Amino acid sequence: MAEAQPGALLRIATAGSVDDGKSTLVGRLLHDLGAVLPDQLAAVERASRDRGLAATDLALLTDGLRAEREQGITIDVAYRYFATPTRRYILADTPGHVQYTRNMVTGASTARLAAILIDARHGVVEQTRRHLAIAALLRVPYTVFLVNKMDLAGFDESVFADITATLRAHAGRLGVPSPAAIPISALRGDNVVERSAATPWYQGPTLLEQLEAVPVADDPSAEPVRLPVQYVIRSAEKNYRGYAGQLVSGVLRPGDKVALLPSDQRSTIAAIDLNGVPVEEAFAPQSVAVRLTDDVDVARGDLIASPVAVPDAVREVTATVCHLADRPLRVGDHVLLRHTTRTVKAVITELAYRLDITTLDRTPHPDRLRVNDIARLSLRTSAPIVADDYAVNRHSGAFLLLDETHGDTLTAGMIGRSSIEDADLP
Repeated sequence: MAEAQPGALLRIATAGSVDDGKSTLVGRLLHDLGAVLPDQLAAVERASRDRGLAATDLALLTDGLRAEREQGITIDVAYRYFATPTRRYILADTPGHVQYTRNMVTGASTARLAAILIDARHGVVEQTRRHLAIAALLRVPYTVFLVNKMDLAGFDESVFADITATLRAHAGRLGVPSPAAIPISALRGDNVVERSAATPWYQGPTLLEQLEAVPVADDPSAEPVRLPVQYVIRSAEKNYRGYAGQLVSGVLRPGDKVALLPSDQRSTIAAIDLNGVPVEEAFAPQSVAVRLTDDVDVARGDLIASPVAVPDAVREVTATVCHLADRPLRVGDHVLLRHTTRTVKAVITELAYRLDITTLDRTPHPDRLRVNDIARLSLRTSAPIVADDYAVNRHSGAFLLLDETHGDTLTAGMIGRSSIEDADLP
């Protein structure tokens, strides 16, 4: 693996069944990294004593919502921030219940690494397979299996080996690349930050070492340029016109030829400004303003791209989606489609099938999509969007469907063929 990049940011999504110990793991990680303030720790210690617990319940550091405390479950995606001397982290702690599938989709959609917890006593269960399938569906680049509660399984090497073999076989059939596996006890801290003497048979990294070693990004120079235009900056006084947005992939330099889409005009980068200062190079995910050598018509929602490997401008879109809203989605529904910085009207033309994310069985042509459903659909837009397949670019291959009247988010989509369709399952 590549060496850690100082100051770089790694996005992580945790997942697992109810009571697998996600909240305890996050609390343990924060505690052992010294990321808990003294008054926070004191409050958790008092709360633990009030509950008659013999040890401090570190899960209380993260399960802060009243509903969580009352029901004993995590009900939303909670984002935690922490840092080490070498890098920064954003961790999306997603809930375990099956009815919150959409929450894992939300948390994992931007993650670089999926950390899937498994209770060593129970092994691989339905939710484990579901979460692994979602990680595959979203093409999360890295996956780590955390076999938790090894203390309750006597730190038995054979238990860990059996679970790991089952997980890796299933991951291989789903196309999940080279998942790591770590035996841990979140409650005791074994192999979380510090290496455990209770697992002399395990020679791999601790969780923290794994997090520190995962590459935070692919080489941006290996990816084609994609700069969705968010804002056009004009200054008549300074004779300035810049096209601002976040470079979601690739590297740009003055003198580079670019394609302007969907108009399919061509121009050349005259200059690049980063925080108002001219620079000789910009790379993803920097937010920049670029100036062009030609006086061309470019507006919000347009795309500045490499002149080679140009994405298609399309009005007919087929995608895998996760329905996020309580309002059902049906064929014929009119919606808004938000893709990068462009929003257009669209109509649903087909619901091809609904996918059982656990078994990967398909129900053809459902009459509607309900909350948490994962499905394959087609739609037609009122104006072209310039999009990559999600397999090629997670940023320019993703979109949201919005309620046409209120603007509420309905559905998250991934354009092109799904990785699940190629799954090698019996």
